[in-house]
Amino acid sequence: MSITTTIALIISGLLVGFINTLAGGGTIISLSLFMFLGLPPTVANGTNRIAVFIQNLVAVGNFKKQNIIDLDKGFRLAIPTTIGSVIGASIGVAINQRVFEICFGVIMLVMLALLIFKPDKWLKGNKELAEKPISAKSYILFFIIGIYGGFLHVGVGYFILAAAVLGTGLNLVKANAAKNLIVLCYVPFSLLVFVLNNEVSWVFGLVHAVGNVIGAYVASKWAIKFGSNFIRWIMIVLIVVSVAQMFGIIDLKSVVALAK
Repeated sequence: MSITTTIALIISGLLVGFINTLAGGGTIISLSLFMFLGLPPTVANGTNRIAVFIQNLVAVGNFKKQNIIDLDKGFRLAIPTTIGSVIGASIGVAINQRVFEICFGVIMLVMLALLIFKPDKWLKGNKELAEKPISAKSYILFFIIGIYGGFLHVGVGYFILAAAVLGTGLNLVKANAAKNLIVLCYVPFSLLVFVLNNEVSWVFGLVHAVGNVIGAYVASKWAIKFGSNFIRWIMIVLIVVSVAQMFGIIDLKSVVALAK
């Protein structure tokens, strides 16, 4: 691995960790960079999960220290999500690369809509619902979310947040803590599927994870100085560029090659 690639992975990891801590959705940057640096889409998809696991491990530990995580409800919801993630990952390692690229592009457009319309505006907790047992519908919904998370993972945090708030009544703070726990539980299983199919680049993943953890730490300390709205617009610009690259509207690789 060249020094340039190493620097790019660490810097992108910083950005991804920072964005994921402030707003979420930073996985789009990871996958885009991995593919830009030459990893096949399926390998990029598997490799990305290394940093995701480490970041959520740190996050869950912090939430537990602050006593704001509902471990019982989180683990209950993690079970169907994890089962679904194994199915989704199995699809992810077998899918045609061009089909994956198209799916990735479509999902990025969905993420763009979520960022523009600010889902946090309508995600409000429901104390009465939160005190009730988890419904069968919620278990089924999290199983479906698990399939998606195992398959691609991009933006899965938004779907988990929405399902946790609207389906179980958790407020955003507790739903976010539960989200990290659920992701922490299912990612190792989906990662294992990619590992067993030789679809993981450990060097890329671990180097990227270094920056990811640092970025998350910095964001947790200084998030108030930047503001999530600023990060949201950064994400919007990045998604637009990535979608344009994915569908052949622009060719960033050619631009970089000309710059050299």
